[in-house]
Amino acid sequence: MQFHHHGYVSGDPHVLPAAGPAWSPELPEVMDVLVVGSGPAGMVAAAQLAQFPGVSTRLVERRGGRLEIGQADGIQARSVETFQAFGFAERITAEAYRITEMAFWKPDPADPTRIVRAARAADDPTGISEFPHLLVNQARVLDYFSEFMTNGPTRMRPDYGWEFRGLHVEDEGEYPVVVTLARTVGENAGEERVVRAKYVVGADGARSKVRESIGCTLAGDQANHAWGVMDVLAVTDFPDIRTKCSIQSEYGNILLIPREGGYLFRMYVDLGSVADDDHGAVRQTSIEQIIAKANEILHPYTLNVRNVAWHSVYEVGHRLTDRFDDIPVEVLGSRTPRVFIAGDACHTHSAKAGQGMNVSIQDGFNLGWKLGHVLQGRSPESLLATYSAERHVVAKNLIDFDKEWSTLMATKPEDLKDPSELEDFYVRTAEFPAGFLTEYAPSLIVGEPAHQGLATGFPIGKRFKSPIVERVCDTNPVHLGHHATADGRWRIYVFADAAPAGEGTLVPEFADWLTTSAASPLAATPRDGDIDAWFDVKVVYQQDHTGVDLGRVPEAFLPRTGPFDLIDYEKVYAAAQGDDVFDARGIDRDGVIVVVRPDQYVANVLPLAGYEELGAFFAPILAVRDSAPEAAAV
Repeated sequence: MQFHHHGYVSGDPHVLPAAGPAWSPELPEVMDVLVVGSGPAGMVAAAQLAQFPGVSTRLVERRGGRLEIGQADGIQARSVETFQAFGFAERITAEAYRITEMAFWKPDPADPTRIVRAARAADDPTGISEFPHLLVNQARVLDYFSEFMTNGPTRMRPDYGWEFRGLHVEDEGEYPVVVTLARTVGENAGEERVVRAKYVVGADGARSKVRESIGCTLAGDQANHAWGVMDVLAVTDFPDIRTKCSIQSEYGNILLIPREGGYLFRMYVDLGSVADDDHGAVRQTSIEQIIAKANEILHPYTLNVRNVAWHSVYEVGHRLTDRFDDIPVEVLGSRTPRVFIAGDACHTHSAKAGQGMNVSIQDGFNLGWKLGHVLQGRSPESLLATYSAERHVVAKNLIDFDKEWSTLMATKPEDLKDPSELEDFYVRTAEFPAGFLTEYAPSLIVGEPAHQGLATGFPIGKRFKSPIVERVCDTNPVHLGHHATADGRWRIYVFADAAPAGEGTLVPEFADWLTTSAASPLAATPRDGDIDAWFDVKVVYQQDHTGVDLGRVPEAFLPRTGPFDLIDYEKVYAAAQGDDVFDARGIDRDGVIVVVRPDQYVANVLPLAGYEELGAFFAPILAVRDSAPEAAAV
């Protein structure tokens, strides 16, 4: 990370310089954004918004304090990539359980009353990400996002002890969303309070009152199958207790999830089909009954539970709203959305695919930067309509996937079409649960794939898969994408043609256009901010670091920053020896521009000479250039 550019920093460099409006313990009467719910979607949206000075955001939560026992625990590699952007991937990986393999247990053909290990499957056989698949308590994930939020310029913290009661949107006014809240803790519990906001984000779970207030309903089906889930400490002779397992027996199925810390593990225990007239009675299944069922399924092995950290019973259901904002589908485009829903408030599914928290994190990331850009005057309000359009498709694909996976998990071994059907599906579909099949369609912020062939390894609309490059200034091999922090900036990666630095014409001409042309996206940057306040521009040369002369690199890639006009040397890179990014990502040797959104998704691929196309792409995304706001740099 970079610091000291605004003066010597003797303390924690993760704590950014404060820039208002600062958070205060008293909930204000008006705010730019009110986030309801401190689950993954709400916390990520708020953490991202906390990086935008000048944007007032408050996060209310009905609980009196932080989450202690988390429901979700599966952390897919795409989420860990996101954690890297928010500055805590290494720390959470160190404390989490890492999944490298899954074991499949099935009835012993010689004695079907017993289970035997039938197969093993590598968790990521293709190396889809440099980051691992983790298991860790959701509460710890939220802790890290909360820390990032508090360390941001606005020093934001969650406002605990506030329950959402209702809202309505007025036709006019600077703060048109009128919200009623009520105190849930303390001597003023039950007391109502009315606040106003420009925008509201409802991340308040499957029973969302924000969703209800905008007339959305969850529609879908119930699978009529129940599962008991328990986080326990136990003594057992089951040999794979510290390995993720699918356990199928003639008495039912178990999904075993080892947890962080070396001792804790989670079991999803098959409680069987639920009668139509059950009316929720299965949810009264006791922990003792869940443990007894687990022992029955595990035979001949035994499970002696010593401590129960958490348990619950749920019925599998798949539900989705028709929209993720307050604009009815039949009148899309009629006005700017003012109220958004995210996470379980708009999509619910089984827990066994490990997707709930992961998809919710991406909901929050997608929405957070868009709200920040609109509120800081970087982009027009039309940007906000892309949230529902993009994330609804992702949620629909998730539910379709989960229906198939949860059905297979609940199927008796003898009823499968093929004995290896479950493990084959797990391997075949690995890219989806890892979070990497999301591909946003062309839109205001995703270009048409006219030049996709110039960089086949960076598919437009999909997440930017970070490559290894060499940083020229210090010769270190680094992941290019790891420098894309959650700071709200667009990334413009210039992959140079074959000419060395200071030679040829394509790179120098592009650099000159970028810094001098009124059509350049950099022209929208506020005059009182650093030149890279809104756009992070980096160049990658085809030579290794010994073949790049920093003295001949265009100044566009060596920008001056901070009050002392210091040179930023960490924007110039070279192809790594033995791992050439041009070969690894199918990048055309004549040079390519790759544009990446603030949430790490590839927005466009253009030829190195495509200045006009780059300017045209950004023109409708940026606010009116002549009146760019006098905003502080993020």
